[in-house]
Amino acid sequence: MMDEKAGKAVLRREFLDARRLLTDAEAEEAAGALAVRALELPELARAGTVAAYVSVGREPGTRALLDALRARGVRVLLPVLIADNDLDWGVYEGAGHLARAGRGLLEPDGARLGVRAVLEADAVLLPGLAVDERGLRLGRGGGSYDRVLARIEEARVSPALVVLLYDNEVVARVPEEPHDHPVHAVVTPTGVRRFTA
Repeated sequence: MMDEKAGKAVLRREFLDARRLLTDAEAEEAAGALAVRALELPELARAGTVAAYVSVGREPGTRALLDALRARGVRVLLPVLIADNDLDWGVYEGAGHLARAGRGLLEPDGARLGVRAVLEADAVLLPGLAVDERGLRLGRGGGSYDRVLARIEEARVSPALVVLLYDNEVVARVPEEPHDHPVHAVVTPTGVRRFTA
């Protein structure tokens, strides 16, 4: 287990370093392509509620996607980081209703819906640093989304789990720990890859 944790730490540094090398133009172009690809997903086309997140820094951009979903009439839930590193949720009401929060995050400024609000989602868009051919996602290591995925599994609901990444972040294998949950698909600027459970 320690080798897997150490392996994750090394990979996280490598992927974050690669993201830092992206120019503003490259990141913006990738965000536009990512939104187009994600909006083509049937899981998002038929979703009434999508749990998503606001990208920050050099994360694959989500803002155009959030606005497009909202324009379609989709109820978009965004995470709110709480003191114990779990995630509460609020409704996305547009870019003008995002507030700066800890760790450089942007969160909805409206009412909090509770940690179980994610269970209402038809699809959950997950941040990450990589995904492997088994559909295992490498997150940033804070455990917030591990809690979300465990909550979904415990509630026996089955939203589509989709991670948004750059093309070079789809890899052969990421280190695996017992709490890791596979995703159903990865969307990159050049396409979609699905995983079977």
